[in-house]
Amino acid sequence: MILKLLLIVGVIAAVYMIFFKQKPTISNHSKKPENENRHNEANDMVECSTCGVYCEIDEAILSDAKYYCSSECLTKAL
Repeated sequence: MILKLLLIVGVIAAVYMIFFKQKPTISNHSKKPENENRHNEANDMVECSTCGVYCEIDEAILSDAKYYCSSECLTKAL
């Protein structure tokens, strides 16, 4: 009788562990603002039309459908 009771309790515990117990969630305690995470990601690179240096597209200057790495290169092209 006790063996049957232990077996039933074991089956119920196994079913609970498999189906109902939630897995621990991974929490990121050191959340950074989006601006800081953005610098860690790779951005698209474009070539300067004047000097040929590659720079990030976010930092490049677009003028007449051409990218320039700085305002100095832009004035050289004009």
